[in-house]
Amino acid sequence: MRAVVLDEPGPVEKLALRELPVPEPPPGWVRIKVEAFGLNRSELHTRLGLAEGVTFPRVLGIEAAGVVDADPDGVLEPGRQVVTVVGGMGRTFDGGYAEYTVVPREQVIPFSSALPWETLGALPETLQTAYGSLTTGLDLREGQTLLIRGGTSALGLAAASLAKDRGATVLATTRNPDRAKALALHGVDHPLVDDGAVAPKVREIVPEGVHAGLELVGTPTLPDTLAAARVHGTVCFTGMLSNQWIVKDFYPIEYLPRGVRLSAYGGGSADLPPEVFQRYVDRIADGTISLGPVHVYSMDQIRAAHTDMEQGHRVGKLVVRV
Repeated sequence: MRAVVLDEPGPVEKLALRELPVPEPPPGWVRIKVEAFGLNRSELHTRLGLAEGVTFPRVLGIEAAGVVDADPDGVLEPGRQVVTVVGGMGRTFDGGYAEYTVVPREQVIPFSSALPWETLGALPETLQTAYGSLTTGLDLREGQTLLIRGGTSALGLAAASLAKDRGATVLATTRNPDRAKALALHGVDHPLVDDGAVAPKVREIVPEGVHAGLELVGTPTLPDTLAAARVHGTVCFTGMLSNQWIVKDFYPIEYLPRGVRLSAYGGGSADLPPEVFQRYVDRIADGTISLGPVHVYSMDQIRAAHTDMEQGHRVGKLVVRV
């Protein structure tokens, strides 16, 4: 099979497309014929040497969409449509940047859909993280206000769609003024141009502050996102688009605004029940919800795709169609 291998951290040229043996699934694991896989900041962090606990050489990829190719225990039938996310993929065992991947059955999510694979390949990790952040991380309710810091990322767009679906009012940021229109077209109620201090702009719209904030940029913008939240509001730290996630010399009483709560989210397939995934797949298929644009590459274009992700050239999700 063909697979994208990283022998050691480094620049995009370290990504090598190679022929590898098709892996054999042990008991309790499933082999998936990968049809498409999404690109994620997690893989960028691994390539840059920022991720912990990674062993090399490694086939990258924390998600994949495809069909069951082999299940030694006979639980999942061959040809069954499935997605899989995280659980060590692309870090402690080989991941989804390949024509076949072998993963624990417990992290496989079955579904049924006639959507094209490039659309389905954009969903598992983005949908899992957006859904988990809004539910577990923020407990977002109908009628509440949500600020998304990093709104034109694939995760930001997905979170906006899911928040609107839950009946929330959404404010979302972009550093590029030209992309504010894209946020509005996506259904964001209040697109904001991020100049580093959006809290005053937020309070012009919601004087008491937002009920919830979703931090996708990282620690450089976290204090300002916290400042945009109301008393008893919650900010969930989920993303690190800035590649920075450590708060140095953290003194909670000084760092956190009075009465504002700080949570975090990092989940897996168990946080995205099959019935929830199927419901959103069906709603995407009938056009009642969109998670944003999808930009499709071939495996031969993996270096170009990683460059576009690293440089922020695209709005939306980057997907490789295998």
